[in-house]
Amino acid sequence: MSIYTENGYENRKDYLNCLAEDYGVDVANVFVVASMLGSSEDFDGLLSHLEDMAEF
Repeated sequence: MSIYTENGYENRKDYLNCLAEDYGVDVANVFVVASMLGSSEDFDGLLSHLEDMAEF
């Protein structure tokens, strides 16, 4: 079981798509930031970046 399925998502792609919807950020931007940060930041740094992006 992966960290994504443990948190109720099908996989990383599903997780990132849900984040885009939850934060109101374009899904392409979520994937770009996630790619730059790496999967180790999916539940920490990525969320911080998306919060910042959602404010603008």
